[in-house]
Amino acid sequence: MGLTVAEKIISRHADREVRAGDLTVAAIDCLMAQDGNAPLAIRLLHEQLGTARIFDPTKVVLVIDHCSPSPNEGASNMQRLMRSFAYEGGAQLYDIGEGISHLLLPEKGHARPGALVIGSDSHTVTYGAVNCLGTGMGATDVAVAMYTGKVLLRVPETIRIRLAGRLQPFATAKDLTLWLVRMLGVDGAGYKCLEIDGPGLETLGMDGRFTLCNMSVEVGAKCALMPVDAVCRQYLSERATDSSGMLWSDPDCLYYEEYTVELGQVEPLVALPHDLTRIVPVAEAAGQSIDMAFVGTCTNGRLSDLQDVANVLNGRRVHPRVRMIITPGSREVYLAAVRQGLIEIFLEAGAVITTPGCGACIGTHQGVPGDGEVVVSTMNRNFKGRMGNRNASIILASPATVAASAVVGRLMAASGLT
Repeated sequence: MGLTVAEKIISRHADREVRAGDLTVAAIDCLMAQDGNAPLAIRLLHEQLGTARIFDPTKVVLVIDHCSPSPNEGASNMQRLMRSFAYEGGAQLYDIGEGISHLLLPEKGHARPGALVIGSDSHTVTYGAVNCLGTGMGATDVAVAMYTGKVLLRVPETIRIRLAGRLQPFATAKDLTLWLVRMLGVDGAGYKCLEIDGPGLETLGMDGRFTLCNMSVEVGAKCALMPVDAVCRQYLSERATDSSGMLWSDPDCLYYEEYTVELGQVEPLVALPHDLTRIVPVAEAAGQSIDMAFVGTCTNGRLSDLQDVANVLNGRRVHPRVRMIITPGSREVYLAAVRQGLIEIFLEAGAVITTPGCGACIGTHQGVPGDGEVVVSTMNRNFKGRMGNRNASIILASPATVAASAVVGRLMAASGLT
């Protein structure tokens, strides 16, 4: 019986063959901690383990993205702790304005094919788009891994998702992602690996693949993995990222479940408040009045997402009743958007541009909604309080749908604009 790609990657890092269900200790290639909980991990390292030593400074990455720049004294002091820890121990630090961890690690080559990366954030699963097994862990596991370079893992079973065909015009990777969440259910892949391949994958760009992997955790997945094909290889070569470690499943491996998704059936979708169990076609929810539109986050803050928004906003204005906030996911994305003239389109349309980072998604600053307000957003979660106010409502949608809704002041798919 062959091995799945998840079994292969973990076996490589455990120095022994392991299979789904096995408990093993595995060496990591990289550890990422962001400002939401890196300070706690650092304190645990100091106070519980009694050390400031990290196993390999070249493999520890700290990112200040959740509160970037700091909105208050408390956040500033936590970020100060991270900076001191990085400077004294030699860890790589990406400070305010560099962007979101889940864009930066692939951009900077920390996430690479065949690697095992852990992060202090559930959306570390994003790195599966480059054939990297990324998974989120709590502060205690992160602190131990900082010191030892190892983690304790149970090898996940694998659900295979085979993509076929091509998306229709106006259907995007975000719509496909919501389609998969609706199909599997919010706990349909609990502690499983989502293995995503098939001829339809070749029609998706890297930005869309990152979106798919990013939201795999919303169905409970431990990780998501995609193969290295021509599209991925081009992305990696542009960043001089080594792809020699890539792995893929054996033809005779054992899957927990298998599904085929016909991309041509996917239509623009939205997730209605206040969870991901209410995913419906945009047409069914069209007409819902909105107060705020937000584009960005680790789900949809990439260049092609901003291009989709610009295509809708070009020559149009944001509705006078709507506040539109656009947050590039990284400095690289921001610079590319400037060079392509996208930022000018956004500003002329009446949108507000904020610092690369998590922005309004985290709910600490840069766009907290008011009581009773309705937000249409490209983020990955819409539970009460996600954006900082439990009395507001969040609708999840693709960048194109968010932009079209911002223009008309109510929920609408981009295909509905004339």
